[in-house]
Amino acid sequence: MDKYEQERLDKLNKLREKGIDPYGKRYDNTQSIQSIIESFVPERNDIKVKAAGRISTMRPHGKTAFLDIKDWSGKLQVYIKLDNVGLEKFETFKHFDLGDIIGVEGVLFKTRTGEITINAEDFFMLTKSLLTPPEKWHGLKDVELRHRQRYVDLFTNPDVMTTFQKRIRILKNIRKFLDDRGFVEVETPMMQAIPGGAVARPFITHHNALDLDLYLRIAPELYLKRLLVGGMERVYEINRNFRNEGISTRHNPEFTMMELYQAYSDYHGMMELTESLVTSLIKELYGGYVIPFGERTIDMTPPWRRATFCELIKELGGVSFEDEEGLVKKSKELGLETKGVDRDNMANNIFEQVVEHALINPTFVIDYPTSICPLTKTCEYDSRFAQRFELYISAMEVANSYSELNDAIEQDKRFREQLGTEADITGKIDEDFLTALKYGMPPAGGLGIGIDRLIMLLTNNISIREVILFPLLKPTGQ
Repeated sequence: MDKYEQERLDKLNKLREKGIDPYGKRYDNTQSIQSIIESFVPERNDIKVKAAGRISTMRPHGKTAFLDIKDWSGKLQVYIKLDNVGLEKFETFKHFDLGDIIGVEGVLFKTRTGEITINAEDFFMLTKSLLTPPEKWHGLKDVELRHRQRYVDLFTNPDVMTTFQKRIRILKNIRKFLDDRGFVEVETPMMQAIPGGAVARPFITHHNALDLDLYLRIAPELYLKRLLVGGMERVYEINRNFRNEGISTRHNPEFTMMELYQAYSDYHGMMELTESLVTSLIKELYGGYVIPFGERTIDMTPPWRRATFCELIKELGGVSFEDEEGLVKKSKELGLETKGVDRDNMANNIFEQVVEHALINPTFVIDYPTSICPLTKTCEYDSRFAQRFELYISAMEVANSYSELNDAIEQDKRFREQLGTEADITGKIDEDFLTALKYGMPPAGGLGIGIDRLIMLLTNNISIREVILFPLLKPTGQ
């Protein structure tokens, strides 16, 4: 224990000696600081208010003191005067510190410098803080420490609190948008006997009572499609997915996905829905369609560009999908593996290496090779390509969509073709899902949006860790 913590502990004990509980009690009928500021009327001096918050600054001046308190809506100045609160109460103020949480009651007024202030008539200790906040209340600066101690990061860095308040607002607006379109929110299993719906390495857990290995879900897709079979025609889930893969500024092993399915639609319907949803969120947050993201400015004005996978390979990669020799040559130039790699995967590797980084303004990349889209209907103009799109914004995949494959026989064939390949996760086929398809799933469009990445874009944060409250980190000391 350092000397500063000991000093705070001494103050805590002195409060107890005075009969004051340093960890307070219920404090009802408080108003948010923002609402208090908005309630101020210059012509009135009788507006009584009651607030609670954390002390962020203290400026004692003999028989008076000014302090600022913060709650999650803002900051407000408090004026404490010995003549107003009495000697005994004023003496307790000497045992207060930065970071303490207090309650204040009084009347609003405006100081000579024009700052709205509570003239305290009474105040209460609600929680004594035993650790000193970051120096001068400028917030944590060490990025890793900020993520480890998000609880401190939130109350010392206003921009961080604003980001997560925006995240909450964005999620509410997504739900409202979908609810208004007749979708219903559902919940599907997070522990699955056979993971499916994506190609990813799963986390494995064990159920003791059943003596059964289970997988944390990599996607909710196959369960949501079962609901389409059951007659739930518009379903969505804002869910946690888990992928046992790398960590980066754009990847966290535990992440939030919004996945939806709409009967009697297709990937074109999903493009319209995606564009309408995202632009409505941007308009709500920014009032226009041009937004900052890192050092870039992104023009989100609809309609967004639509280009085929093959067009973009040719335009940005300089090679035709039909030219297999050209694909091999381009792959070798980029240092990509070619031995044992078929044309579709070779083209996809070139796409990831060259094309993705050039897609800054929103672009729907459509019609991917069928072999890398096992859950997707093929294009009517050429069965080598699938009715799929991925949405890229600022060189980052934000959404993925299919015209969902609902042919049980074809789905069975594709699942069996995957066995033993890189796309095969467990060597098992979800036979129950195939049974569901045999009962009949309506034609449908499906859509997945990476919520964390979308919020990165909408809040101008270039690292996914800045929009996840508690991102996964190595244990300290490792």
